Amino acid sequence: MLINRNTAISTPKVLLVPYCKHHVPTYHEWMQDEDLQKATASERLTLPDEHSMQQTWRRDTDKLTFITCTLPSVVPDAILATTHDSFDCMLGDVNLFLTDHHDADPSGVVAEIELMIARKRHQGHGYGRASLLAFLTYVIKHEREILREYSRGNASRVEWSAGTPVRFEYFVVKIDQANQRSVGLFESVGFVKVGEANYFGEVELRCEQPAGWSMDADGEYRELRYEGGD
Repeated sequence: MLINRNTAISTPKVLLVPYCKHHVPTYHEWMQDEDLQKATASERLTLPDEHSMQQTWRRDTDKLTFITCTLPSVVPDAILATTHDSFDCMLGDVNLFLTDHHDADPSGVVAEIELMIARKRHQGHGYGRASLLAFLTYVIKHEREILREYSRGNASRVEWSAGTPVRFEYFVVKIDQANQRSVGLFESVGFVKVGEANYFGEVELRCEQPAGWSMDADGEYRELRYEGGD
């Protein structure tokens, strides 16, 4: 998606920035790890393929991606690409994948979340939770703009109309059943398991929009200009 191409998000714990070209080599290095491949149900790609994927994700209207970074000691009003989000600051990513909810309300859209803290020494220290809450705050705050971009992306998808506005039907996440830490994280913010693990050993958790997700009201969440990304 293009909606976030000039937006960074800061909280007391993490900095989220759009996924750009200069992030790709580090992301590619992360994804050589077999444990991460299994946890994210991903296949190993070549570096050129990873660059192509980054550009695809930037253009596609059904995908929204941020890179999670450590927070600068002093957070400026504008986040500069390659300065405040260099490879040594990168921790992981958080993504949104949108699909039509054909089985029920035709105006509903299913929002699938994917979350990864790739650097193992930073796992289990609250970065995943901080990243997730910041991302969900952004998604809820910009629901209308996100869904407008989504609905314009393909004529076969749900159409935006004044009488039947497109909306998020529910949020969903699919997690390897062995990853109990990740399951517990999503359960702690209101997601609930739906059925048993599938053939691939993944459990599905769903949630509608609880008000408690928003970090905006307490002043911990800031949207900043992001400059120099591509």
